[in-house]
Amino acid sequence: MKTMTCRQLGGPCDLAHQGKDADEVIVAQDKHLKEVVKAGDEAHQQARQEMKYRWLHPKKSLGWYNAMKAAYAELPED
Repeated sequence: MKTMTCRQLGGPCDLAHQGKDADEVIVAQDKHLKEVVKAGDEAHQQARQEMKYRWLHPKKSLGWYNAMKAAYAELPED
């Protein structure tokens, strides 16, 4: 397991997401963004829009995805 924060994934806060791989962490970030924006948190709105775009246009977002996978790979195990 490794940990990445919302901020490391492009968001505005330091909430920690844990996962056995980068994909789990990315899915946790997506869920976090959905929940806080739905609850009215405007600080996360831009990051939520960017995440929605990535899910809709995965080929165009491959650079971000590969960067997050590389960043995850460099992290120490928790």
